[in-house]
Amino acid sequence: MTAKKGTQKSAKSTSAIGKASKGFTDEERAAMKEYLQEKKAAARRRGRASKEDGESDVLAKIAAMPQPDRAMAERLHAIIKASAPALSPKTWYGMPAYAKDDKVVCFFQSAQKFKTRYATFGFSDKANLDEGAMWPTAFALTELTAAEEARIAALVKKAVS
Repeated sequence: MTAKKGTQKSAKSTSAIGKASKGFTDEERAAMKEYLQEKKAAARRRGRASKEDGESDVLAKIAAMPQPDRAMAERLHAIIKASAPALSPKTWYGMPAYAKDDKVVCFFQSAQKFKTRYATFGFSDKANLDEGAMWPTAFALTELTAAEEARIAALVKKAVS
């Protein structure tokens, strides 16, 4: 008996539907570059870094956002500062974020940044939001009404508790 030789196929990475993976999007690469720039700036500021530096960086990122994300980010900034004054504003992958002991607790992701249909307000694993075996860590935002603002304020307070 002779064994048939099998043909080898290329070991290219493919997605679930069989298309070749292209890796990171341009927006994801830009966010990673921003993160590296943030790390370099933080290293240069060591010993001189202050909450005001982070605040000015976050306000600059918010000011650069197109509407309606800018209005949401401005309002979120005010809600977070009022709800959890212990959090320090900082940029994180080019997004406004808020940290406790230099660890990001929550962040705002503009819809335009990654060309999505909604903005995102999210929490990291450092947030104290645990509820049983499953809980939400990110929320889609299309607008901020009084109800959403109240819920966000409560979540931020709980996250830093």
